[in-house]
This record gives sequence, C-alpha cells and structure tokens, in this order.
Amino acid sequence: MKKEPKISSLIDKACFDYNLIEDGDRILIGVSGGKDSTVLAEYFANRAKRPFCGFTYKALNIQSDFAPRFPIKIRNLFKKWDVPFESLKVNISGRVKEGQKMSCYWCSTQRRTELIKYAMEHGYNKIALGHHMDDILETLLMNVLQKGEFSTMIPSLQYENYPVKIIRPLCYVAEDRIIKYVEEQGYKQFTCTCNFQDNSTRKESKKKLKQLTGGKLEVKERLFTALQNIKMEYLP
Repeated sequence: MKKEPKISSLIDKACFDYNLIEDGDRILIGVSGGKDSTVLAEYFANRAKRPFCGFTYKALNIQSDFAPRFPIKIRNLFKKWDVPFESLKVNISGRVKEGQKMSCYWCSTQRRTELIKYAMEHGYNKIALGHHMDDILETLLMNVLQKGEFSTMIPSLQYENYPVKIIRPLCYVAEDRIIKYVEEQGYKQFTCTCNFQDNSTRKESKKKLKQLTGGKLEVKERLFTALQNIKMEYLP
C-alpha cells in the first residue's frame, strides 16, 4: 500500500513549486480559529524552528461582530507552538449598505481588506491564507457553472494595487487530509466555523464537488492536477 504523504510534506512541496516562502519574507497568516488556518499556523511554527529560517511571521485574526469568538483553546495552542498572535475587532455588519445582502463572499472581501491594511501598515509583504485543495476546486466549479469562465483561486497572487502577495500553502492538501490530521492531533473539537456559511453558494458547490468526485480523495487530487496540465490546443 502506498504511504500517504504527510501534510507538512505537501505544504513544503507547494511552497517549493510556487516559491511561496522566500528569505526576508514577513508573512501575515489570516487565522479564523477554524481547522484550516490552525493547521497552517502550526506549519509555520514548525518551519520557523528549522535551521536557516529566513522569514518571520505572525497570525492575525480579524474578529467580526457576528462571527464566533476566537477559541481560547486555539489561542493556548498558539502559545504552546510559539505562534505570534493578535486579534483585531472589526465592525463588518455595520458596513452593509441599505438593500445590500450579506454574503460569505462580501464578508471575506471585508476581512481580506483588513488583512491587507494591517500588512501594509506593519511591513508584511505576504499574506498566507488557509484555502485548501477543495476550496480551489469548489471555486473552479462556481466560476465555470455561474460565470462561464475557467478560473479559480491560485497558489500565489500578487496584487496590482498593493505591495502585498497572497499565498495559499495548503493548495496541495485536500480537506479530507486536514480533517484526519486535526482529529489525530486532538484539536478538531477546539476549532470553530462561521454558521453563516450554511446558507452560502459555496455549500452547494461543495455538494457538486462531492457528486463529481464521488468523495474520493484520489479523484479530487487528479482534478486538481488537471488544472496544472491544460492542453490549450485541444480546447475551443
């Protein structure tokens, strides 16, 4: 039986393939208290302890006024891992204009704006987000089916208008692997999620991805590999 790769090895490979972490980087990690960003913070904590570490990092939680509070037990884990951490309270709901509908996408853009603002004010050149392989594939399906375009989130994105780059080190890690890992590590029960997501279009996209792949990890990974092997000569 083929041995499953460690999550840290998959993240290392993504960082190498896309040059996500470079010497001199100051990296701001967006953390929500959920499983994905917690795994990402743990990776940075462990990587920072390796010899010849050439980067610095900090975990930042944008605490909106309607999202659950950042779990105290995850805070304690960050202390145990020596993760520099800060939580910034932001009034997100107060920004909703009359007649405007709250959505996960809109909320995420507001929190992203705050991350960018903080990064620029404090000298961070990269923002690491906890989007994993499933998030990328779900976004692909959303864009194909709703917008009619073949696009998705990419592992490394340099903003045109800001001196900040978005990186997604979990891009090679399927959600199934993350769930299994946090269960094995014993901190899955400490993490939290935003209940508002239950009403989002992303939940429907998650269902479609499961239907398309049969929920099989190897099929998801082949679908992601297809994004890296596009044959333009065989497309209209």
